[in-house]
Amino acid sequence: MLKYRIWSVILILLVILVGLFVYKSETLSFENSPKLAKYAFKLGLDLNGGTELTYRAVTEGTNTADIEGSMATLRDVIEKRVNVFGVSEPVVRVENPSSISGREEYRLLVELPGVTDIDEAVAMIGKTPQLEFKLVNPAVEGLSEEELKGKTNDELFLSTGLNGKYLERADLQFTTAQTGLAGEPIVSITFNEEGRVLFSSITKNNLNKVLAIFLDGELISGPVIRDEITDGKATISGGGTTAEEAKALVRNLNYGALPLPIELVSTQTVGASLGENAKTAGVKAGIIGFIFVGLFMILWYRLPGLVATVAMSVYILLSLALFKLVPVTLTAAGIAGFILSIGMAVDANVLIFERMKEELKKGKGLYDAMNEGFSRAWLSIRDSNISSMITAVVLFWLGTSAIKGFALAFGLGVLVSMFTAITVSRTFLFAVSGKSESKLKKFLFGSGIGA
Repeated sequence: MLKYRIWSVILILLVILVGLFVYKSETLSFENSPKLAKYAFKLGLDLNGGTELTYRAVTEGTNTADIEGSMATLRDVIEKRVNVFGVSEPVVRVENPSSISGREEYRLLVELPGVTDIDEAVAMIGKTPQLEFKLVNPAVEGLSEEELKGKTNDELFLSTGLNGKYLERADLQFTTAQTGLAGEPIVSITFNEEGRVLFSSITKNNLNKVLAIFLDGELISGPVIRDEITDGKATISGGGTTAEEAKALVRNLNYGALPLPIELVSTQTVGASLGENAKTAGVKAGIIGFIFVGLFMILWYRLPGLVATVAMSVYILLSLALFKLVPVTLTAAGIAGFILSIGMAVDANVLIFERMKEELKKGKGLYDAMNEGFSRAWLSIRDSNISSMITAVVLFWLGTSAIKGFALAFGLGVLVSMFTAITVSRTFLFAVSGKSESKLKKFLFGSGIGA
């Protein structure tokens, strides 16, 4: 029993350290302790208040094989734009079409905690310019002005495949007396390696043809290709463009030109007070649930029930620390998943104690009964937890944002509960059992009312 008592002391010390980490990282300010404060809980929109914007990606005319990559780029671009504005812990997520939901469109969800003004949130995302390079459609060459007026841009121009997703950077420059009207602002753009190769091929194969430059579907420049351009650089200029407009264009292009057009389809705002109420209600529900479960375990299983309650406290601290380290963005659904996983942790202890009770009824000694209880209950605990993990993985893989938060918190909780039920409960139980047998000990390790 000595080794179990030594391990119990070590576990208690580790749990105290974990508890201090959870407490200090939540109470210390970033100015006083930046290393700890960065591990404060990340609260979701429903707990912290803020705005959720849902955009629909316009994928018509895009090759199906390219949509997944374009959506990933779109997410990165919007995330970069949001982070530039200093939004605290923004969440930008792609929701792909699902055979389960029956939705056939790609959506982008943008969560902005702390931003409760929808107009401010929409302005924060902004309308990032969509940059495209197109060639004149040979089919319209030779048409009269009247005939051309009746044509759309899609009929007049053909896509070259070169667009904003190949953009590496944009710079503001000014023309000189030798290059044009002195002091006229122009935007110089540089493509990445893939874009450079594509741009070189376009200019090589289309000499003396117009390469139209479109920004947000509007023609802003139509230079004629005079030479092959191999360095991946081009300039955008437009008559009447002011320095401020050119500067804004450079900023927006550098924040990321959208590989796909997007349309705002819905908005949702959660007030700070509503978020605080949801957080308080979730924490209150967890505390009340823990107290009632703990009381039941102690009243029904006595000393093992007390040990299970202590192990459950260890489970809670370890889970909270894990949520901080991953980090997990806690939502109301996530808290519900965490509370549910507490029940899973208790369920494992119930299986163990019931097995122990069966062995004690067979006349075995307490030490042997505990060994048999843990070993025989393990298979049931393993199978039930594996099935729960499978459920959590499927929910996380296919679920919406709220379901994902629930699944992640629940899945991590189940993993930690397996550790505490098998390792922590076992260590503490053997540490307090001792080898002697007595009526008091049999009562303490019994179960039920008056048994």
